[in-house]
Amino acid sequence: MNKVISNMRALCPVSDETVNTLLAKVEPCRYPKKYQLIQENRYCKYAYFIEKGMTRSFWLVDGEEITTSFSSDGGIVFSMDELYYNKPSEEFVETLEEVEAYKILIPDLINLFTTNIELSNWGRIIHQNEYRRLHRSHKERLTLPAKERYKEFKKQFPDVCRTANLGYIASYLGITPSTLSRLRAKE
Repeated sequence: MNKVISNMRALCPVSDETVNTLLAKVEPCRYPKKYQLIQENRYCKYAYFIEKGMTRSFWLVDGEEITTSFSSDGGIVFSMDELYYNKPSEEFVETLEEVEAYKILIPDLINLFTTNIELSNWGRIIHQNEYRRLHRSHKERLTLPAKERYKEFKKQFPDVCRTANLGYIASYLGITPSTLSRLRAKE
């Protein structure tokens, strides 16, 4: 869990004792490309710390996949509905490539957030950053032309730009794949 721990420590102080407490609760796992870690209308029961690989989160709207987020090395993915509201997920999370991860039961993660101030602070910072990302993304979709949205996306998700399907990126940006292809051709 080297990348995950390194990412945690880059965000806030996390002691070796806290790391060991977390390590005692996680289980290593691997998933192939296109595997759905989380599915809409189902309880997943786990959160996933991504050691290596990339995932995308999406909603299914009238049969169309609308990409909402990406996560990669050092990140964490889970159903917010399940973690915070004890409800089945409203979205999907799938792997975009083979993923090496560590899974933790949602009740165990909730317990760690409740009993360990370092992990609680880390969780708070993760959510602050995600809220800011969502807020900026919403603002950009409403105020920026496609070219500028893509420019901002490249700054935020450079790894995604190099490896993810253009359709997923276009969906996230709220543009068509052909518009994205034209923007990329002008680079």
